[in-house]
Amino acid sequence: MRFPKAAGGIRVALRSPGPSIPRWLLLPALLGFAFVVGPLVALAKAVRWHSFWALIGTPASHAALVLSLRTALASTVLCVLLGVPMAMVLARIRWRVLPVLRAMVLLPLVLPPVVGGMALLYLFGRYGLLGRHLEAAGIRIAFSTTAVVLAEAFVALPFLVITLEGAMRTTGERYERVAATLGASPTIVWWRITVPLLRPALISGTVLSFARSLGEFGATLTFAGSLQGRTRTLPLEIYLQREADPDAAVALSLLLVVVAVVIVLIAYRGARSNAAQRREWVGL
Repeated sequence: MRFPKAAGGIRVALRSPGPSIPRWLLLPALLGFAFVVGPLVALAKAVRWHSFWALIGTPASHAALVLSLRTALASTVLCVLLGVPMAMVLARIRWRVLPVLRAMVLLPLVLPPVVGGMALLYLFGRYGLLGRHLEAAGIRIAFSTTAVVLAEAFVALPFLVITLEGAMRTTGERYERVAATLGASPTIVWWRITVPLLRPALISGTVLSFARSLGEFGATLTFAGSLQGRTRTLPLEIYLQREADPDAAVALSLLLVVVAVVIVLIAYRGARSNAAQRREWVGL
């Protein structure tokens, strides 16, 4: 197989089936793949397979897994309800304060999760800015299952907003403008044009938010504590078992990895299917 020389003097390879790439990119790419896969292989090798089901089948582990799935699902729903309108505003509206708002939305991505948990505690805590009024009304959020949902949504929301805003800017406003000139109301344009075009990005962003919620640790521990059956999610159970029973911690870690991989694969196939439907719909 001959490798033709590109205009910049760099030889290219792997021409089929997609676009060619420079050969020198293969080495850092392979190192990157090994960097991601290597720890997972090491984790799988550390599992005591003969007692795997017994290690993950304890009542505490089962309760932590169920609570993690429930709270991650609830926080993902909250992210979709808040994140879709936020992405729409950031992508479609021209407003001077939007860059500041975008930076604030992205802040949880760079903040240590513990700092996020502290911020939530000083807002919703017993003596917090909003929490003191809720406490007077008989509503207590901190160190409850609701606090777990809020902590997970706080750290997962930027993933959905970034994905959707990028998709909206890439898609453009051409089809929406055409529909509007034909007399469609903004609501009709939203449901008939915008949502179908954004479906793949919405699925990807939703899955990213769910996966981030499922693995949340620092903000949850700070804002919700670690109460078995109420706030102790699977990452917190793994952290506790790491000292008491390392074998159980390794088995639970692998279980969390498997759940995350299955979710990502299902969503990836769904996103590809929807992307193909969108290309057919727009006539590409």
